[in-house]
Amino acid sequence: MATGDFTHPAWFGQLKTKLVPDKPGLFALAPEIERQVAYKAPPSCQGQVNFILSVEISSIYKKNGKTRKVHNLVFFPDMDSAGRFSDKLGKIGNIRSDGRPILGLDARDLLEIVLETNPDGFLIPAHIWTPWFSVLGSKSGFDCLEECFDDLADHIFAVETGLSSDPSMNWRVSSLDNVTLVSNSDAHSPAKLARNATVFLCEPSYFAMKEALKTGDSSLFGGTIEFFPEEGKYHLDGHRKCGVSLHPEQTALNGGLCPACGKPLTVGVLNRVCQLADRPDGHRPQKAHPFLSLIPLESLLGEVLKVGPASKKVQAAYEGLLAEFGPELFILRDLALKELERRKMPLLAEALSLMRQGRVTRTGGFDGVFGKIKVLP
Repeated sequence: MATGDFTHPAWFGQLKTKLVPDKPGLFALAPEIERQVAYKAPPSCQGQVNFILSVEISSIYKKNGKTRKVHNLVFFPDMDSAGRFSDKLGKIGNIRSDGRPILGLDARDLLEIVLETNPDGFLIPAHIWTPWFSVLGSKSGFDCLEECFDDLADHIFAVETGLSSDPSMNWRVSSLDNVTLVSNSDAHSPAKLARNATVFLCEPSYFAMKEALKTGDSSLFGGTIEFFPEEGKYHLDGHRKCGVSLHPEQTALNGGLCPACGKPLTVGVLNRVCQLADRPDGHRPQKAHPFLSLIPLESLLGEVLKVGPASKKVQAAYEGLLAEFGPELFILRDLALKELERRKMPLLAEALSLMRQGRVTRTGGFDGVFGKIKVLP
């Protein structure tokens, strides 16, 4: 699990007092903190959690005559490197106002600072297709990684798919063949942890994980766990104010304008992928890694029980399932369906079966509005 926000002085102070070095380049909770929180997870879900030092940086700057807005994830293997990196950024802009600092710093120059601070550090472009704040986004991004990172582009060996795209969409763009596709949820939302996740098969250490990402070796890297991309809030083109969503071909027919009010549409991820794609839909590169699309267990329970996913009824069922069967990802991916039938939850077993087969109903998100994925009629 990534710590997030290590450049923020107050949070970094917490990290230094509450984490201790563990496996190479990774950290664990200090024993006294571990004792304070261990009881909060049911015994079936308990296990050691390791942390990797990370921060997301928002870069807003001018390049090649356009305003660029790019989010990047930065990782380091030790507190000293993270502290020195933060000190350098503190001389460039304000790192105290937000956990994700906003800096007028070229993404290429940010990468250079990472490498100068510690060559073992690395940078991953975040949610690379999001319209407003990403390296390939329709509103303020570039057409390829090389345009953004110039002479340092070879140091980019992984990119993050984001909620509104999945690996199969990225496979259509051949310029991404040489980078490893990762997927992450936002650690600021604990209930949504592992909604998206990256699967490592290597030993649990910072350096082994970096090597897995850098080489893409299938014996070290196991692919990703994904949202269904249609659920992402920028999958389709659209105009939220008018409640209008369009597929790329419809946007083209409307000249990129909202058919209701005539204002420009927000061009979504699917359209942007189509713009940069040089391969047909369905192409799978030779070195592609597997991925699995899942629906959060609380959402499935909400469908089954016909109540909201945040309801007390869902929470009680959710906690009961975890206590009996173990972690949510095990239930979603591996739990034998007969176990749920034995527990008199046949509808949940059916929902899990349909999800695992990808037999879902998809309504695409647009212009900041989340899409909807349903499994039951």
